[in-house]
Amino acid sequence: MLGRATRAVARNAQQTRAFMAFAEDHDQIRDVARGFAEERLMPIAGETDRLHKFPREAVNELAELGFMGMMVSEEDNGGGMDAVSYAVALEEISRGCASAGVIMSANNSLYCAPVSANATSQQQKDEFLKPYASGEKIGCFALSEPGNGSDAGAASTTAKDAGDHFVLNGTKAWITNALEADAAVVFATTDKSLKHKGISAFVVDRSTPGFSVGAPEDKLGIRGSSTANLIFEDCKIPKTALLGKEGDGFKIAMQTLDGGRIGIAAQACGIAQASLDIAATYAAERQAFGKPIKALYAIQEKLSKMACQLESARLLTWRAAAYKDAGRNYTKEAAMAKLVASEAATYNAHQAIQVLGGMGYVSDMPAERYYRDARITEIYEGTSEIQHVVVALNLLKEYAAEATTLPAGSKDEGHAAQEIAA
Repeated sequence: MLGRATRAVARNAQQTRAFMAFAEDHDQIRDVARGFAEERLMPIAGETDRLHKFPREAVNELAELGFMGMMVSEEDNGGGMDAVSYAVALEEISRGCASAGVIMSANNSLYCAPVSANATSQQQKDEFLKPYASGEKIGCFALSEPGNGSDAGAASTTAKDAGDHFVLNGTKAWITNALEADAAVVFATTDKSLKHKGISAFVVDRSTPGFSVGAPEDKLGIRGSSTANLIFEDCKIPKTALLGKEGDGFKIAMQTLDGGRIGIAAQACGIAQASLDIAATYAAERQAFGKPIKALYAIQEKLSKMACQLESARLLTWRAAAYKDAGRNYTKEAAMAKLVASEAATYNAHQAIQVLGGMGYVSDMPAERYYRDARITEIYEGTSEIQHVVVALNLLKEYAAEATTLPAGSKDEGHAAQEIAA
């Protein structure tokens, strides 16, 4: 079953690459990621899910491949690759094991990216970037709180200036890689009177006194990736822990989420592809009424819709990544990619179960796992509802700019929606 699905994936990807005029190195990266996913991740994905087990060996091997800090410069122990390379690799890894994809994505997009872009000293890079870009250590991103998920500008966690250090207090919620992370990018209010402009970003080592991790969440899907609260009680963090300048935190968070949404879109494409693989393969082998069910129009329609959803999502994801690589604003494009890809993943996983029938409902086949894994892609790093807001506000801003007159109060609307988008 796997061999036939692999050949189909390769053929479809080749056609799409030709249209997108992919560079040869993108093809090579995809081939490496696909080989690793099929040889190392697919065989352990079921057990990883069933046991809620962090795939440590596989993550170490991802690091050896250079996949844990793909967009960080080689000088800082990263892969020195572009966003398109990251997207194609992450899709393949997520196709093999969604939990591994989440772990890889969080370290790349949510930890390494903001540290790399906002480190203020070589010391910060040496301590908090290089070992994470190489995959020697793992990082996490701490923005959401128990009282605010979508309202990222309402941080109740505080960092009070105490002369030669800050004192950090508060709780962060729903943190990916929480149990394994060696450090966290933490967002805290340093000046409440400035609202979201009074939020600052810090990189905090796990060994800091007063830094603790809560109990892991028992999740519906992506069970090999840990999710838990981070708790800060009178944590003394040095002034050198500050990323960027005081008050830069909200801007750093929004820029990070833009890139992170490309990662979520790539994850979702991987799940959508895996769902199509199993549905198409099963339809070719399952007999009903004296012939394979692939001959039935009802099944053909499902497969057609699944393929269309997937290819639309993939192209949007690659476009957002290409915009990022070109230095263009990609806030809207990343939101569109995340929105369409996450909904494609959920749709394809649902339809895969329908094609498989009873076999899709039991753990003997991975379709039910794809369904559970897909669901989170419509929630984290901004729900589908939030993505619609981000897309719409940026779209309206573009139309207003073309009319040369911006609506009243629209000056900062490019990211205004993202005040509620974490």
